[in-house]
Amino acid sequence: MIKYKLRSCVWEITLACCFSCKYCGSRAGRARENELTTEECLSVADQLAAMGCRRVSMIGGEVFMRPDWARIVDRLTGYGIRVAIITNGFLFRPEHIEALKKISVESVAVSIDGTEAVHDKYRQEGSFRRALGALEKLRGNGIPATVITTLNAENAHLLDEMYEALKDSGIYAWQLQACSPMGNASEGGVDFRFDPRIPIRFVEKHLDDAPFPIGVADNIGYFTEGEGSLRGNKSGRAYYTGCRAGLSSIGIDSVGNVRGCESMYDERFNEGNLREKSLREIWEAPGAFAYNRGFDRSMLTGACAGCEYGPWCAGGCRSYNWFVHEKLYEAPFCARNIKE
Repeated sequence: MIKYKLRSCVWEITLACCFSCKYCGSRAGRARENELTTEECLSVADQLAAMGCRRVSMIGGEVFMRPDWARIVDRLTGYGIRVAIITNGFLFRPEHIEALKKISVESVAVSIDGTEAVHDKYRQEGSFRRALGALEKLRGNGIPATVITTLNAENAHLLDEMYEALKDSGIYAWQLQACSPMGNASEGGVDFRFDPRIPIRFVEKHLDDAPFPIGVADNIGYFTEGEGSLRGNKSGRAYYTGCRAGLSSIGIDSVGNVRGCESMYDERFNEGNLREKSLREIWEAPGAFAYNRGFDRSMLTGACAGCEYGPWCAGGCRSYNWFVHEKLYEAPFCARNIKE
């Protein structure tokens, strides 16, 4: 197991949320029955630290709807683990700001998914302005803020308009990710398909003039001409190296299920539960995370099978591949394969 070192975790600490977004992959809204208790969450934090985890992205639901969120974050940061909190920015109160200032998080990422009309259409009326207000409060209190945008057919063409709204916001970074057809988004209310070259060209356009890094997430790409500078790092050497689920990253849900990636939101990808086994036992179990730990190039299908970048890309994002066409090793919308 020395080969597989846990470095990052996406942790869903509650499914409770004040929204029920049309593209929510986890169908958040109400907390699950029997979510991990405070003491159980603190134990998970201890286990993550003992395994050498360096970074945790804390998600919901809505993180701030869990009363003990700050205590859990404080436990993680006390070990030197960098914590980023993802929020919709709707329930953002003065007490949240005060708590964030005390526990020193790496960043708070606010979801903004279009111009005001489009964002509110998919989330809730007034949510766009509240999200911008959350960014302003974070900036005013010296807390690093970032933005995450989930792209679909309707908002992918609005990136330039969104940029105008965000360029003076003082954010530290902006991530663009593809909407995956899972959860609510699998029910037909969202056209998730868009040309991945749109965000790629947008990032390339603003590489030198944006006041903050802009990057595409792991489910957009791959290996177009500017690949080395597309993922929030302008060095030209930040290449996509394939899905890290079960290799260096895990996902944990609010009742303790562990999977390689929290976006692999399907019971068939559960590797174990933290109420039954320790994190180390799950991570080091023979045959665990086999879809990635057992990968070799011969498993690639479709256009990916004959691609010269197959050994490096490994077929792209496992989660996105699965929920689009249930083929783990074939990227359905690889930007290299789209014809004019």
